[in-house]
Amino acid sequence: MVSVFYRRVDVVGAERIPPAGPTILAANHQNALMDGILLLAVVPRRLVSVAKAPLFSHPLIGPFLRLIGALPVHRRQEGGTDPARNAALFAASTATLRRGETILIFPEGVSQPEPTLMPLRTGAARMLLAAEQDGTGPVTLLPAGLTFHEPGTFRTGWALIEIGEPVATADCVALARAEPEEATRRLTARLGEALHALLAEVDDRHTLRLVEHAERLWRQEREGGERDAAASAEWRRRAARAHRYLARHDPARLAALRAAMERYAKDSEAAGLRTATVLRPPSAGATARYAAGQVAALLGALPLAAVGLASHLGPYWLTWLAVRAARPEPDVEATFKLSAALLLYPLAWIAEGWLLARAGGPWLVAVFVLLLLPSGFFALAWAERLHRLQREGRALLRLLSDRDLVRHLALRRRALLAEMDAAVATVPEAVLAGRDEAAP
Repeated sequence: MVSVFYRRVDVVGAERIPPAGPTILAANHQNALMDGILLLAVVPRRLVSVAKAPLFSHPLIGPFLRLIGALPVHRRQEGGTDPARNAALFAASTATLRRGETILIFPEGVSQPEPTLMPLRTGAARMLLAAEQDGTGPVTLLPAGLTFHEPGTFRTGWALIEIGEPVATADCVALARAEPEEATRRLTARLGEALHALLAEVDDRHTLRLVEHAERLWRQEREGGERDAAASAEWRRRAARAHRYLARHDPARLAALRAAMERYAKDSEAAGLRTATVLRPPSAGATARYAAGQVAALLGALPLAAVGLASHLGPYWLTWLAVRAARPEPDVEATFKLSAALLLYPLAWIAEGWLLARAGGPWLVAVFVLLLLPSGFFALAWAERLHRLQREGRALLRLLSDRDLVRHLALRRRALLAEMDAAVATVPEAVLAGRDEAAP
């Protein structure tokens, strides 16, 4: 589901995940159930998730949580102050860690869509200290930073998962014997620092999108366009810290830089170009040959793609209508889409199979079943090729009609980068590196 829904999922630091032994994986929480699904998909160990208790009674989500052995947590706002319930949770988490398994927890305790870290609850620290005091140990506390681009958009969004260095816990474990509350507070604060260090934190997703545009400019102009997920993530973090610093110390300069970036991004996208695309105006002959090749590929693949489109277009639109009617919040949009799809696609396939059985008998149904998934993936690739051809066609026409467009965009791009460099030069290195106490 993850590889179908998202265009790209990058994982950085997977080598830091211990191959065995008791581990608590603590991640930020911006995308509801998709956060857990992503980590279940990419972490090479079985994860025992901690989930809020009301989800276990959900007709679609509850069975999935029970299937993966999730642990219910009763939060205060849901009447979770019963000591017996808390004791049961910590007993279950200690037993899980004693077996050498990995617990997945989102210590913010709530999902929210903005690219910033909420204050952490103490659950992760309490689980670790309880297990250590019970003789289970050492327990590894591992931070994970999740970053999304358009997290609720099918095939447009992408995700980055970055695993950080293990959090130091030995001193807090020793302190917990005499001062358990202080040990919990210190360990929670230390985990927060580790998560802050993994995220490009800004106030809203529009600002994050501008940081992404700026990163693509830097990568294309300075790095030759090669995509290195770790380097790009670090650049975005430093840019986000610079943005927050300039918002406090030089807001006029930052406002001018944001306005210039917004105009450049808007003009690039209006021309059908990506933010950092470096193109030379092609010849008419090269354009014609390219277009002919792409059209031929689309026409050749059309029969199988048509089968896939016919089988999947109905449930696709039903899912879209269901999500539109539900009007989910941004952080649960992807969860709603996947939940609706898991219900509507099988129902639509059963209905289509029944109609085919009435029209052509069991042989036609057998062919339908054999082609169902392959044709669906083929149709998805075909539709993406068509979309790419439309975008590139618009860009080629613009380049042919305005031979100076690339030169003008290149000049503006270099001027933007020069101004960004000048602005960042005024930010202390300690802030850019995330070592300053005032930095997020």
